[in-house]
Amino acid sequence: MGVRIIGTGSYAPEKILTNQDLERMVETSDEWIRTRTGIRERRISDKNTAASDLALEAARRALDSAGVDPSQLSILSVASVTPDHTFPSTSCILQHKLGAPVTCACYDVQAACSGLLYSLQIAVSMLKCRKNARYALILGAEKLSSIVDWTDRSTCVLFGDAASALLLENDGSDEPDMLLSCILGADGSHSSKLCVPAGGSAMPASRETVEGRLHFIRMGGQEVFRLAVNAMTGASRTALQEAGLTVDQIRWIIPHQANKRIMDAVASRLGAQSEQVFVNVDRYGNTSSASIGICLDEIVRGGLVRKGDSLLLTAFGAGMTWGAAVIRW
Repeated sequence: MGVRIIGTGSYAPEKILTNQDLERMVETSDEWIRTRTGIRERRISDKNTAASDLALEAARRALDSAGVDPSQLSILSVASVTPDHTFPSTSCILQHKLGAPVTCACYDVQAACSGLLYSLQIAVSMLKCRKNARYALILGAEKLSSIVDWTDRSTCVLFGDAASALLLENDGSDEPDMLLSCILGADGSHSSKLCVPAGGSAMPASRETVEGRLHFIRMGGQEVFRLAVNAMTGASRTALQEAGLTVDQIRWIIPHQANKRIMDAVASRLGAQSEQVFVNVDRYGNTSSASIGICLDEIVRGGLVRKGDSLLLTAFGAGMTWGAAVIRW
């Protein structure tokens, strides 16, 4: 049974927050941000927009691109670290907004920036094991502006809001799967290095946690950089090996758009050419689980990929989690 991506979609809010805007908010500079991250601007949602609203726009675009109606969906997955609520799941909220049927299995994935790769592996497996399941819609949707400390110059310059969607089809044919390999991993011993400390059962919301600004992103930058480069490089090498490919046979390397320095380091260790690496972090910043899907959508809509091309996707996120996948278009 062949499972393939047949539709892509992405959405980012209209409001643009530039580095120059941030210069007026915290002690930073456009040069400092660009040289360390490669980011020039990011998109920010208004206060009344939820992650499910961003996801809805991306979902509609992915479905429209393939000519598939929401009523045909069998599986709906949302990866996010900024869900609408602790519960119910954002996927259930999106199901209602989108008009997907009650027979559609809905679930959220929390693997931070690696979320879309985790979702991809799960959705491919579910399409194969669920009887009569044909279409799965997987999304990464993030309103990171809601958990950013806008007084912390080390983190507020990094993140943006956006959503992306991939529509998968199991057409029941004898065609091989698009997913040639998928490597996933995690190491919880580093969980405190990138986290939102409060708000869960370990540290419930209180006056003290709010006053201590513990509901915002905390990150140990240098250690996260080292872990990200090592994990993404290792997972990518294994994914290539399992797919029976070398890096020079890859048309596009699509890394999670965390920052340019991480992407450059991973590409260098893999022996890739800079022309193989797709980069849009300069326009969106770090959009966590949405970033890889946005890249794929821009590649597809820009006519930059052809049938038979091989793509390497790789990500690293809080947890720590990581992954790499090789797909054949």
